[in-house]
Amino acid sequence: MHKGRMEAFSDGVIAIIITIMILELKIPEEGELAALIPLIPKFLSYIFSFVFIGIYWNNHHHLLQAAKQVNGAVLWANLNFLFWLSMVPFVTGWMGENNFSTIPVAAYGVVLLLSGLAFYILVRTLVTTHGADSVLADVLGKDKKGMYALLIYIVAIPLSFVSAWVAVALYVAVSIMYLVPEKRIENKLAE
Repeated sequence: MHKGRMEAFSDGVIAIIITIMILELKIPEEGELAALIPLIPKFLSYIFSFVFIGIYWNNHHHLLQAAKQVNGAVLWANLNFLFWLSMVPFVTGWMGENNFSTIPVAAYGVVLLLSGLAFYILVRTLVTTHGADSVLADVLGKDKKGMYALLIYIVAIPLSFVSAWVAVALYVAVSIMYLVPEKRIENKLAE
């Protein structure tokens, strides 16, 4: 199967996810700057989630650049990934609404972990579909960075019960690891 429909569908779902997140930020009725202060936790959680979703959109785009086709297994793996991403607006809103308290921060970490795991499954499914001698297999072979990210999430979730801010710092650390776009696929395709 051609990958175009999957790319278009994924882009649409990701755009909707971002739209839902911004709608959680309610416009204050007052016109003073002080009216924005209660929105700070919600705004911070929105910024972090926007970056998180943006990183996945960027990586998904690069991943599908190297893919030549998709099959049923890839479609299901992609839907699994999109399902977990679609949970981000809920945990973002919950975390921001509750000033980064323990349970919402832990739940946020679970969604980050399961989104990362789902992306890993999508990558592995695409590599299997394209074969051991494909560009995808060559570039994404072991994906150590992805494994480190999952490990950090696994550590951060229980740490949120000790300090929610330490867990949030670890979530941010993972995002920082991925802020610089991955050039391996682009470089390989340019060869």
